[in-house]
Amino acid sequence: MAALIGTSWKMNLTLAEADHWLSTFRPLAGELPWVDFFVLPPFTALALARERLAGSGIAWGAQDVSPFANGAHTGDVSAAMLADLGCRYVEVGHAERRRDHGEDPAMIAAKVRAILGVGMDVVLCTGEPDEAPVEVAIPAVMADIGRCLDGVVTADLGRVVIAYEPIWAIGEGRRPAPSDRVGHIHRAIAERLGGTGANRSRIIYGGSVDAASAPRLLAEPGVDGLFIGRHGLDPLGFAAIARATPAPQQAGIR
Repeated sequence: MAALIGTSWKMNLTLAEADHWLSTFRPLAGELPWVDFFVLPPFTALALARERLAGSGIAWGAQDVSPFANGAHTGDVSAAMLADLGCRYVEVGHAERRRDHGEDPAMIAAKVRAILGVGMDVVLCTGEPDEAPVEVAIPAVMADIGRCLDGVVTADLGRVVIAYEPIWAIGEGRRPAPSDRVGHIHRAIAERLGGTGANRSRIIYGGSVDAASAPRLLAEPGVDGLFIGRHGLDPLGFAAIARATPAPQQAGIR
């Protein structure tokens, strides 16, 4: 399975800036055909992403969605609206949404069901709040995943990407979690979720990833890709991180 490398721009980049990013990155992605890419712009740039990325193989998507299908929910955007824009991925459960908007696992689970219900894929963010020992972190992460995936059947796990993002590693001035810790937790998540082949969730790491830490993280068994935040706002920097993904020959794949 190809490595999955994605970025969320959060609340950054105007339309002009987004146009520059997309136009710059598209040819760079063509140099890495063994990598699956996705980009999550703000809602304001989704139509532009559809226009600039059409036919490129680079997927685009949204950073949030309403749990409601339609109706009197001022300011919300439904899953059907996002699907209509050609979105493949929708991010839910990010620590900033939980902190700033009070989103709990029940709300996140409703959003997950809405996304899957219209045929899009989920990027579910999860992670422990403090740098606790691994044997403490794993049960906390698994309990959160279980609540956020309430109602999701095994057959749909292949459309759920788990983005392991320890909260203590997110933000300016933070450092990524040690690669061996990340690998340990990723492998534990994979074992607990189960699923094989097309029914297996990809598990990617996010949390202060940069070009220096990416090779160590990607070399760790169980890490299926990376989810980039602020270091992805520069298309050249995002491409530099993606280049840490081994080519098939380097990975021993024939």
